[in-house]
Amino acid sequence: MTMQARWSALPLNQKLAAGALCLGFLSLFASPYQSTVVAVDVKDLAGLIEQEKDHVLVGDLTSWIVQGRTDYRLIDLRGEREFAEYHIPTAENLVLSSLPDAGLSPTEKIVLYSDGGIHAYQGWMLMRAKGYRNLYTLKGGLDQWKDEVLFPTLAEHATPLERARFERAASLSRFFGGAPRTGGPGGTAAMKAPELPKVEAPAAPTGTAPAKSRKKKEGC
Repeated sequence: MTMQARWSALPLNQKLAAGALCLGFLSLFASPYQSTVVAVDVKDLAGLIEQEKDHVLVGDLTSWIVQGRTDYRLIDLRGEREFAEYHIPTAENLVLSSLPDAGLSPTEKIVLYSDGGIHAYQGWMLMRAKGYRNLYTLKGGLDQWKDEVLFPTLAEHATPLERARFERAASLSRFFGGAPRTGGPGGTAAMKAPELPKVEAPAAPTGTAPAKSRKKKEGC
């Protein structure tokens, strides 16, 4: 079972407990001249999680990027090396421990992601406790981005509907530099794991109206 699957299988109380442990751990590294006291409304957090208002879907994020939207900030919480190897276009790199002092505006729409989502969820808990409300995680993290966007797979005995969906997914995959895969004994899905594409901000499709720029700098 993958890390993301194990996390998804955790009951709500265990997810909240993991987040609380994260808050306590990070407070150990806070400056002794700053207050480490944070207010956590467990009932509020539980309600957001149960109503699935704590995350953004991969499909929604791809649409935002293709449309050239700039009304959100995408934060990659992995290390610098992993970020340099590959990251989702438009993402900024901040490690988890630096997140509270990164100068993010509480009014901005912020989307956090990590490999499978656990670190992003810990970051979400931390920033919620500090008063950030327009805050989300990318559901499934980078792992799901790879599965759905970069390397979608067509099953060997796919139905016509599944094939139609795959064609749409394949077009989006190529747009982001990915490699769609087909199933079956001789299909590309049976080959070794494909290489991650070089990260470049994709150009908006023809006919897409340019989004309004904002003062804050964004980049890959």
